[in-house]
Amino acid sequence: MQGRLRPAALLRSATGARGRAEPQLRRAADRQRQVGGGVSAARELAGAARPVRSCLFVGLGGIGQRHLRNLRHLRGGEVEVHAFRVRRERHVVSDTLQLVHGEDVERKYEVQVHDELDAALARKPDVVFVTNPSSFHVDITRRALAAGAHVLVEKPLSHSLEGVAELVGDARLRGLVGYVAYQLRFHPGFLRVQQILQQGLIGRPLFAEATVGEYLPSFHPYEDYRRMYASRRELGGGVTLSQIHEIDFLMALLGRPERVFSMGGKLSALEVDVDDVSSSLLEFRGAEGRVLPVRLHQDFVQRPSERRTVIVGEAGKVEWSLSGKTLRRYASDGSLCESQDHSELARNALFEAELSHFLSCVESGGAPCVSLTDGAQSLAVALAILESQKSGSPVNVGAVLDRAGLGAA
Repeated sequence: MQGRLRPAALLRSATGARGRAEPQLRRAADRQRQVGGGVSAARELAGAARPVRSCLFVGLGGIGQRHLRNLRHLRGGEVEVHAFRVRRERHVVSDTLQLVHGEDVERKYEVQVHDELDAALARKPDVVFVTNPSSFHVDITRRALAAGAHVLVEKPLSHSLEGVAELVGDARLRGLVGYVAYQLRFHPGFLRVQQILQQGLIGRPLFAEATVGEYLPSFHPYEDYRRMYASRRELGGGVTLSQIHEIDFLMALLGRPERVFSMGGKLSALEVDVDDVSSSLLEFRGAEGRVLPVRLHQDFVQRPSERRTVIVGEAGKVEWSLSGKTLRRYASDGSLCESQDHSELARNALFEAELSHFLSCVESGGAPCVSLTDGAQSLAVALAILESQKSGSPVNVGAVLDRAGLGAA
């Protein structure tokens, strides 16, 4: 059985790049050592391994175009690209989320467009990129799996747990790769924090804090923020779900929290109908079953933005600042004993590494570093946070999973 493909080496050639990842990134996935671990066990996928010759995009907004652009960069014209589109907006969105005037996305990337999803799936794509609003993810992903396609689905996996247990079962039954796109799993800061904990360099973790605060109207400069999926409840928006990355990587580092308690909601003057501030306390269990409290703050209102994670242990602490582009580890006496500078890391290198990883899993039969089960569990934590905000009481994460038929996940 193939194990999970390690993402670390996928970044080695990208950490010094400004504009894009080094060409070696194209071949990095094929050189990875096979390792186990993660939130869920690796699944047997070797029987479904096949070369990627065609793909289908469902959604070509900012993130869909990023994956498409990276696919063309990594594989050139060897992959046939189809797209199921509804709005048919033709503009090209750059890496920096600016409109490129005078270019047509369908012509630029040689995309064959379909007006009906069934017609697009009838072309039997090897992989499907589900990059539309999250409220549509489960239905589209299940239909893609039923058509025999491997799937990369953007985070969050959905806006609810309805149909998620069946989705996970579909992929397992068919032996297909289902990857939930969390590109921060490929960030050198995350990878180093993971190593620090595994090697016990700060001792037993005692508590942690994670903050992600960004100004929503700055997310997509090319469109009115009120139209974005993140701003709209019916599309699965809100800060808790949209900024779910921290939940995912905290779980990858510390396991699944048992309970959550949260306060927040629609608190600002932003013209949205979703939660824009969320402050939560997550109860993890550390060594010997001891309580490991984690504070998680998410908001859509901060300027300048702040994004940092701190884990404090008995023998020191580690601070990873995405907004400051640094990682620092301190000894128990407070002295600085390790420092990393990530200012030269091109943001898009994370997405290229992620795509290389996904394609390698499809073509080698390996299991992805973030499975559909992992995506379901992080989604359950986010939904428990929202439930706690409404009820004013702590919520048991296991109970949320049980209600959705995911208790064994």
